[in-house]
Amino acid sequence: MDFFRFERDIPFTRWGKFSMTFSLIISILAIYSLATKGLNLAVDFTGGTVMEISYQQPADLDKTRKILAGIGMSDAIVQNFGTSRDVMIRLPVKLEHAGGNLSETVMTALKVDDPSVEMKRVEFVGPQVGDELLENGLLAMLFVSMGIVAYLAVRFEWKFGVACIVANLHDVLTILGCFSFFQWEFDLTVLAAVLAILGYSVNESVVISDRIRENFRKLRKATVTRIIDNAITETMSRTIITHGSTQMVVISMFLFGGEALHNFALALTIGILFGIYSSIMIASPILLLLGAKREDLVKPERKPQEEALP
Repeated sequence: MDFFRFERDIPFTRWGKFSMTFSLIISILAIYSLATKGLNLAVDFTGGTVMEISYQQPADLDKTRKILAGIGMSDAIVQNFGTSRDVMIRLPVKLEHAGGNLSETVMTALKVDDPSVEMKRVEFVGPQVGDELLENGLLAMLFVSMGIVAYLAVRFEWKFGVACIVANLHDVLTILGCFSFFQWEFDLTVLAAVLAILGYSVNESVVISDRIRENFRKLRKATVTRIIDNAITETMSRTIITHGSTQMVVISMFLFGGEALHNFALALTIGILFGIYSSIMIASPILLLLGAKREDLVKPERKPQEEALP
């Protein structure tokens, strides 16, 4: 049963030129921002010191940040870890401090305010390890993209694979462009969100492609544009329910997940919103541009050959 019914097919393909122009502008701006500003990489990629400290009472994170800013470490990341009394501090590489001296400097400043604070663990992440994480993350994105193209090309047809991967890469480029333009911190959780969006968006593309294939078989006299518009309109109810419920969970993480999940939820929100847009307004015009037709998905029926007369 559809909760959202549409009496007529929505002419999505009619807006193809506008959507492609808009997407091209967004992509150019994202590439320009990445080329000029780059990403604000976190300690996970650049290297630095990670400390876990514990208080006897719930920690005041704002006060901890002010103390660190007072000793010249305003760029430190402070967040709860586990319980409200456990705090994780991420410190970028400081040339004037070695790994051990940096943690001692931080603990000395914190003990002035609260002598009961204890250090549970300290780790130093070298820049080489961060470079390896970044390289492995980019390789993971490449392999996921290649797998998506191969899967869609086998299940449907290569034109669908190209259209879907272009739409999915548009989502990824938009997320990276937003994080670059606003200089939001890019850490491992954001990379995980980008990989999740790749898989999440392809699910929408598979559903629409399945419906397009069914329409090619049912609506034999309809044009390609009407078949695509009808397929997208018929799946809109599912799209609204699926993306709406997912976005509610993401908003909960954004509002109540704390700093640890803030950028993760932010990247997912951008990816989900643009994922809906790209699956409908980018993949469909590309299909038309590549010349998708009934013969690509529906094999013509072979007529039995008449037996030759002796």
